[in-house]
Amino acid sequence: MEAVDWLLRAERDLEAARRLLEPEPPLSDVAVYHAQQAAEKALKAFLTSHRRPVRKTHDLVALLAECIALDQRFSQFLGAAQTLGPYATQFR
Repeated sequence: MEAVDWLLRAERDLEAARRLLEPEPPLSDVAVYHAQQAAEKALKAFLTSHRRPVRKTHDLVALLAECIALDQRFSQFLGAAQTLGPYATQFR
C-alpha cells in the first residue's frame, strides 16, 4: 500500500471518530478505537513514505519508535501513543 493510501484511510478513521462523538451521549468507546486506528495508519503512512517496511502490528509505541528513528520530532507523540495504544484491541 502506498503512503497516500494509508493517509486516506487514516483520515476516514479520524472523521469516523469525530462523528461518533457528535451524538448525545457520544459513542466514546468506538470513537477512541477509530482515533487509535487513525494514528496507526498515519504512522504507517510516514514509514511507507520513507520506504520502510510496514509490520503487521497495532502497537503504536513500536511504530512511533520507528518514526522517531527517522525524525526525532515524533517523540512529542509518545504520551498519546501510550494512551491510545490499548484501544487497538480493547473495543474490537
